[in-house]
Amino acid sequence: MPPVRITRAIEFSTSLRYCRPDLSAAENERLFGRRASKHGHNYRLEVTLRGEPDPITGMVLDLKQLQDVLDAEIMARFDHRDLNDDTPYFDKAAPTPENFALVIHRLLLAALPDGLLDGIRLEQDSTLYVEVRESPEGAGA
Repeated sequence: MPPVRITRAIEFSTSLRYCRPDLSAAENERLFGRRASKHGHNYRLEVTLRGEPDPITGMVLDLKQLQDVLDAEIMARFDHRDLNDDTPYFDKAAPTPENFALVIHRLLLAALPDGLLDGIRLEQDSTLYVEVRESPEGAGA
């Protein structure tokens, strides 16, 4: 039986500013421009699992279990939080979409059963998204 992919999406909001703590305010302003000031985004996160459906349940993973992981690992940590001040993930790096997607990917990789996470897609707005994939596009199924 070929593996299948299943994707669950959630939405959450954060505030942030692009800055590196090791740089002065002037250097951050020069490097990041207006993004060095506090602003916010309404994110959409798509989490894709890849595997063979269980022969009894017909599911790759119980969707309640997936939602519980998303609630604990993403919503509780990031929804309506300031990425710079309320989380430990950006004390050395700016919370760019790329860096934020990598943080989310690491958290989910650790929280989900081994081998199920195929990748994530983090949409910052309707014109920008970042993908982190476990397998090369088009490989396998």
